[in-house]
Amino acid sequence: MASLASKPPRDSSILANMSRALRHRNYRLFFAGQGTSLIGTWLTRVATSWLVYRLTHSAFLLGVVGFASQMPTFLLAPIAGVLVDRWSRHRVLVATQVLAMLQSALLAIFSLTGTITVWHVMALGSFQGLINAFDTPARQSFVVEMVESRDDLPNAIALNSSMVNGARLIGPSIGGVLIAAVGEGWCFAADAASYIAVIASLLAMRITPRPPRKAAAHVLVELRDGLRYIAGVVPIRSILLLLAFVSFTGIPYMVLMPIFAGQILHGGPHTLGLLTACSGAGAVTGVLWLASRRGIMGLQRVICLAGGAFGVGLVAFGFSRSIWLSAPLLLVTGAGMMVQMAASNTLLQTLVEDDKRGRVMSFYTMAFFGMMPLGSLTAGVFGSRIGAPATVAWGGVATIVAVLLYAYKLPGSDRVAANAE
Repeated sequence: MASLASKPPRDSSILANMSRALRHRNYRLFFAGQGTSLIGTWLTRVATSWLVYRLTHSAFLLGVVGFASQMPTFLLAPIAGVLVDRWSRHRVLVATQVLAMLQSALLAIFSLTGTITVWHVMALGSFQGLINAFDTPARQSFVVEMVESRDDLPNAIALNSSMVNGARLIGPSIGGVLIAAVGEGWCFAADAASYIAVIASLLAMRITPRPPRKAAAHVLVELRDGLRYIAGVVPIRSILLLLAFVSFTGIPYMVLMPIFAGQILHGGPHTLGLLTACSGAGAVTGVLWLASRRGIMGLQRVICLAGGAFGVGLVAFGFSRSIWLSAPLLLVTGAGMMVQMAASNTLLQTLVEDDKRGRVMSFYTMAFFGMMPLGSLTAGVFGSRIGAPATVAWGGVATIVAVLLYAYKLPGSDRVAANAE
């Protein structure tokens, strides 16, 4: 695939190779602003799960809240992808960040005034899911506009994942302390304030406007064209199917984390923060390794190995009854999960045609984030019937099976990926 600009001189140092996307001014701004905001996002995630657990002590309601917050993304992401291909991705991101700041501020107000209920959490979670339906495909598609050289695109995607998981490492650790000290409301307030950083970074960017793309057809017609395109490209179709299945069977282990922290490992909010941080630490380590790679050759095998490690880690974590075993297992689980997701994102972004990028990334959003609500609801139901440990272990087994089926089609897919380089 042709470069967007002339190739920059190559630096042989590992550190320079791992951070080469940061040479681009717009991406540096985005990395700094989004990195700050994501710490606040993880504060809210930990605080929300602990709040629901404190109010209900119910695995089922933890699953229901996860379902309510993610289902709008599943339903609306494909339509949002068509619109993202038509609109300015930069303006969409500014709008979604302002709305997300409002959502966190409302959570803070209800919580700090002592009026919050599970229904408030569900309603505001659904509002955030609506925002994410537009935000995620816009953000994924916008990376290519911030990084002028296509050679640096895989590195930018890996750095995005490291940023998300660096925040996942820091945010829950701070969140556990804040919840124990002052309650969940101040976590929500800190998250609302953190959005100022990403909004400021977006407004400071120097963006060359894309020529407006005329709508060639009705939204549903363009959606159908996007589906046909995905179905016709084997690697894209295979990656999205694997992502969807793993997001349904594996990733929902996170909604049951308060059960493991409180009932299985006999801890509290500090334990929840530690478990989430360990998963984030593993994810950061994995994506930093991924950021050091050049090109996309071999990424299909990376997806298989990482997905397999994720599944095995889930099975072992489900059987663990010791914090000293559970914590390192979550390092492996987090690394496997995020390397698989980041490698999949890199291949998709490399293979997709630019005029269909928003639509393909909306299906990535639907597969990765949108299948989580169904998985969360299922995990909540099974968690209340057979217990959280068995639910997570069986999810790991299903993840391993899905990865083996994906690996069966590996040789043909890898040839197509090689042609893209």
